[in-house]
Amino acid sequence: MSGNQGMQQLIPIVNRLQDAFTSLGIPLGLDLPQIAVVGSQSAGKSSVLENFVGRDFLPRGSGIVTRRPLVLQLFYSKQEYAEFIHCKGRIFTDFDLVRKEIEDETDRVTGSNKGISNIPINLRVYSPNVLNLTLIDLPGMTKVPVGDQPPDIEIQIRNMLMEFISKENCLILAISPANSDLANSDALKIAKEVDPQGLRTIGVITKLDLMDEGTDARDILENRLLPLRRGYIGVVNRSQKDIEGRKDIKAALAAERKFFLCHPSYKHMADRMGTPYLQRTLNQQLTNHIRNTLPNLRNKLQSQLLSMEKEVEEFKNFRPDDPARKTKAMMQMVTTVAQDLEKSIEGAGSEISTKELSGGAKINRIFHERFPFELVKIEFDEKEMRREIMIAIKNIHGIRTGLFTPDMAFETIVKKQVTLLKEPSLKCVDLVVNELTNVIHKCTEKMTRFPRLREESERIINTRVKEREQKTKDQLILLVEIQLSYMNTNHEDFIGFANAQQSSESVNKRKVGNQVIRKGWLALHNISMFKGGKTEFWFVLTAENLSWFKDEEEKDKKYMLSLDNLKLRDIEGGFMSRRSMFALFNIENRNVYKDYKQLELSAENQEEVDSWKASFLRAGVYPERKLDPADESTRDEVGSMDPQLERQVETIRNLVDSYLRIVHKTQRDMVPKTIMHMVVNELKEFVKSELLAHLYSTQDQSTLMEESAEEAQRREEILRMYHATKDALGIIGEVSSSTISTPAPPPVDDDWIKTSETSTRPMNNGPPSPKNWNRGMPARPAPSRPAPTMPARMGPSPTPVGNIPFNLPPPLIPSRPGTGIHGGPPPNIPDRPSIPARPQ
Repeated sequence: MSGNQGMQQLIPIVNRLQDAFTSLGIPLGLDLPQIAVVGSQSAGKSSVLENFVGRDFLPRGSGIVTRRPLVLQLFYSKQEYAEFIHCKGRIFTDFDLVRKEIEDETDRVTGSNKGISNIPINLRVYSPNVLNLTLIDLPGMTKVPVGDQPPDIEIQIRNMLMEFISKENCLILAISPANSDLANSDALKIAKEVDPQGLRTIGVITKLDLMDEGTDARDILENRLLPLRRGYIGVVNRSQKDIEGRKDIKAALAAERKFFLCHPSYKHMADRMGTPYLQRTLNQQLTNHIRNTLPNLRNKLQSQLLSMEKEVEEFKNFRPDDPARKTKAMMQMVTTVAQDLEKSIEGAGSEISTKELSGGAKINRIFHERFPFELVKIEFDEKEMRREIMIAIKNIHGIRTGLFTPDMAFETIVKKQVTLLKEPSLKCVDLVVNELTNVIHKCTEKMTRFPRLREESERIINTRVKEREQKTKDQLILLVEIQLSYMNTNHEDFIGFANAQQSSESVNKRKVGNQVIRKGWLALHNISMFKGGKTEFWFVLTAENLSWFKDEEEKDKKYMLSLDNLKLRDIEGGFMSRRSMFALFNIENRNVYKDYKQLELSAENQEEVDSWKASFLRAGVYPERKLDPADESTRDEVGSMDPQLERQVETIRNLVDSYLRIVHKTQRDMVPKTIMHMVVNELKEFVKSELLAHLYSTQDQSTLMEESAEEAQRREEILRMYHATKDALGIIGEVSSSTISTPAPPPVDDDWIKTSETSTRPMNNGPPSPKNWNRGMPARPAPSRPAPTMPARMGPSPTPVGNIPFNLPPPLIPSRPGTGIHGGPPPNIPDRPSIPARPQ
């Protein structure tokens, strides 16, 4: 150890890294190399830690005493004192006060109801009797809550232990008492769960002096029985009687050493047992571990620093009252809002959502799916249209029987239909404005640092949108009124009276043919095998039929349904259903599919259902229209039509259908263009050119640029994290590259350890426990042959690291062999074997 001084400096480096972040109140977020002490309750964890320090300072009592992790940092120093990170600057020389402070700080967070918390307490102890170590004392594992402990105390403690020991940079000090079954050790079980290779686990056997008479743990400590990769170290702690009698820890360490030197089963390995050796072993393992993990720690810190560079650059020379800074920040934010608005509408944004349509994509869908759907919804069905034409013709003829088809009937029906275009046109404006409002709110999110600036910007922009909305609606109403002002029967696409006798329906069929109108997934409900269930199919809608397949490959066709005489109706979903539903039915009350009168379909949301309805309307499947009683009475009053009247109705119907196609085509073209020109494009130009001037004219600049309390706190947090990370990198840079690591021992067969998955299985053939592996046998007898003498010189005793005195008596050096230590003669040196003659 004395030749590895560079390694010894690594543990203080890690402690300084911890302090750099803990003092700022910021979690480091990196897995620092540490040693976690785990074990069941009353396994002797506290005694082991107190032996390290040489002082009584940990709370004691029955049940669960350690209820918060205790990060114990040990430093070699000529003076002895302790300090807490949460009590910076306060020095504790009385270790009874240290115990009191641990109890008070625990109760401050967890209360007095025996609850636990994973927020650690950081304690630093400086002493001439310690090595540089960093340990974490964790609550002892328990199975059954006692007294006022919470019912789920086992789960809470297990989760806390896993939070610490599952980190790859954490060494595990698994403490198990020798007077219990080691094969069922809770500490070794949980250690193997997170460290199956055994590279991070060090076994500690306590209470060796309390084993039953005639038994020992020699084979375990020699790592022959129940082996661990890093082996076991035995310690002897103070008994409860010694603790109550205030037995000095120095005297306890001396008694421990005497126990190992004098016990016949352990004296041959006394130099590898005891608390001082455990300290040195842990120190070596920890320094090796830190040395191996420091490069990765440096890389993580550098990545963290680079990720903060851009944000910190803005805050480095931050002065809250600098007007130039405020002006620059305001101009940058307004420019950013204008750019984000442009990108959101034009579709070139840096953040592209894959979950839902937004911005320009949503407006495009409104223009080309939702608005045409609203237009098609206002069309009457064929019978209703013919009835109105017939009534109009009869009213125009009056008491006379008309010989010619009246023009007034054509104009009357057309005007009525054109007037209905106002509502869907105005609804299209509302939908676009609503989406623009959402886009504006999202684009101003970067102004969150300055809540008043964001609020005022949104108010100004939304006010402008409302102004443009009203002007656009007026313009669209004007477009409809222009259509009503003059019927242009000389339009090139108008069929005219000469061609009016042709059936408009046959013309439509020739134009559309059986082309595919829409494809997509829909759910069929009423034909499911289970009541209230549904089955997903891939639907293909054409101008003449509706087909559904097993999947989108369209190979396995389930059925093809003709669209003749079909209509749509809305239906309500089930009690627990969140899907929007509609149904197809036959107007002649025939079965639609097999024995079903209607086909119940559903989509993920109402918007999808509306889109499908629009597609069905294009295919000639109209929604069900409920007639008022007044319409029924009117139908009865009209009476039947003579053949001449039927020809006039057919002519007017064809003329109206031809002219309305022209008007609808113009409206579908002009409404999106008007909205884009008067609302969307004007808004982009306003934000780009005029928003900043409006902001200056409404409020004082200093008022607008007042930071929110959350933003000021966030800025301070980022700066503190940045400087702490930078300091941590500087600390790591001090590490000497000339240190040497000790290689890990070879793996051993540790399948004897039962993890939590197998712990419930009975172990009939498991290995014997340390307390009964030799039970029933007499104490180890003296060997029948002379035992080998001890070596003449044991070599230099381990030199304390950094010349740290352990205040312990030196090990006894046995005398040179003359007489065997058991009274027999010393063993003879075997003769050199004879060399056989070379064969001839």
